[in-house]
Amino acid sequence: MNQANNGRKSLDQRISDYRPSKKSLAWSIVISAILTMIFGFTAGGWVTGGSARLMATVAARDAVAELASTECVNRFLGGTDAAQRLTDLKALSSWQRDDFVKDGGWSQFGSEEVAGAAVMCADKLAAMDGVPETTSSAAVEG
Repeated sequence: MNQANNGRKSLDQRISDYRPSKKSLAWSIVISAILTMIFGFTAGGWVTGGSARLMATVAARDAVAELASTECVNRFLGGTDAAQRLTDLKALSSWQRDDFVKDGGWSQFGSEEVAGAAVMCADKLAAMDGVPETTSSAAVEG
């Protein structure tokens, strides 16, 4: 032993001499597992099965509403009086626009209304500057 250390072992020596008991080893494993789970669920992006199912359900519902709203816009703009209807829609307040779309039947598919489609459709229509020009399929293909 070195006299400068007053008989104390160096850190390297103390680490290599350390022999953990089974109890301290078990507690180390338990604490490591708990800390891993805490980190994983808070900062690591882990989710429970229930949360994953909920996120998948919400994503599917939103995707259906997005698709339905796109078809709703196409139906709305497909009529001969689309420009006048668009003007009428824009004259309404934002909270009345989805009722206008629902009442027109553009957001209804079969016998059911797709949740959120009328609101998205009304928002898309309200954001338009005017009725877009239609092109013939021959002009697109040629």
